[in-house]
Amino acid sequence: MSMTIGLAGKPNSGKSTFFKAATMADVEIANYPFTTIHANRGVTYVRAQCPCVARPKRCGHCVEGIRYVPVELIDVAGLVPDAHLGKGLGNTFLDDLRQAQAIIHVIDASGGTDIEGNPIDIGSHDPLEDIDFLNHEITMWMFGILKRNWEKLSRKIQAEGLKIEKVLADQLAGAGVDEYQVICSLSECKLDHSHIKWTDEDLISLCDVMRMISKPMMIAANKEDIAPEKFVSNLKALDQIVVPTSAAAEIVLKSASKGGAIKYNSGDEDFVILKENLTPAQKKGLESVRSLLKKTGGTGVQECINRAVFELLELIIVYPVEDEGKWSDKNDRVLPDAFLMKKGSTAHDLAYKIHSDIGDRFLYAVDAKTKMRLGEKHELNNGDVVKIVSTAK
Repeated sequence: MSMTIGLAGKPNSGKSTFFKAATMADVEIANYPFTTIHANRGVTYVRAQCPCVARPKRCGHCVEGIRYVPVELIDVAGLVPDAHLGKGLGNTFLDDLRQAQAIIHVIDASGGTDIEGNPIDIGSHDPLEDIDFLNHEITMWMFGILKRNWEKLSRKIQAEGLKIEKVLADQLAGAGVDEYQVICSLSECKLDHSHIKWTDEDLISLCDVMRMISKPMMIAANKEDIAPEKFVSNLKALDQIVVPTSAAAEIVLKSASKGGAIKYNSGDEDFVILKENLTPAQKKGLESVRSLLKKTGGTGVQECINRAVFELLELIIVYPVEDEGKWSDKNDRVLPDAFLMKKGSTAHDLAYKIHSDIGDRFLYAVDAKTKMRLGEKHELNNGDVVKIVSTAK
């Protein structure tokens, strides 16, 4: 599992509640800043329809035709203004966040916490302010890394004729920025080629673009069940992916499902009560959640994970098999594996993902659905079931 999604946000925004709802990990949740001091790591799942639904028999690796593919989720320490200067737990936060390929920014859409995460009356704080400050902190964190050695680096690039993109990538490797992302950022910024003339403002602009490219971000507008409608509407009007969520409702449903009280799969729009002897308080709590689901179509937690994977990171799910007729591996397990791959990946890329020897000795692939032979440059689609033929043993 090589894909990591980071959960970011100020303290008390519901970040740890979202993490628990998505992973059902045992984490501390409290109504005060900096409950999360060390990053919590867990496994969540992207939800997709399993290809086996088109066959007479289920594969055994899905839940009623729903396939859940694992993704790592990391809940980092809460962020406050001037974190890049070390305020709060800023250094810890930013160091943990470098490991994430994408970020879900969990925002308190109810406006019930101030910019530093302290509880206030609902509707008292505009959640739009939280977005700007998080973006600013990550940009300034990257700028700080570059600025420390910029004069020395700048002279070295000029004196030794080094490639600026490689030098910048080496400097920002600790922030999770690679050379290709630097090249894309330089192209978009259209900076003067004479880096000696770059000002602090130029470097900040470059870092801002590198942040957007290397750390794509979406918004989880959390606490939607108590949020003023205008706050949710304003967030949804932003030019980025925004998903209203109620992480607390997701925890209620998953806990009740785990206890056998209801039947619920993450991402469902409703649930079925299985136990008849629920207490009045349990019934009231579940009916309150059901009212929310009817209004919103879900808790939003699973939608966040799915959209982070499929839209933000532009990934697809591919199912490698060894027997294209049975859709199985050598042990007759049907659809045993599901790989997350970048959209645009080829059959040859899949061969390498399975094993480097298989990639090196690749001959061709077979589309198990159509039985057609695929060349090494054939572009894979989401949901493809593929057999790789190679001379590797």
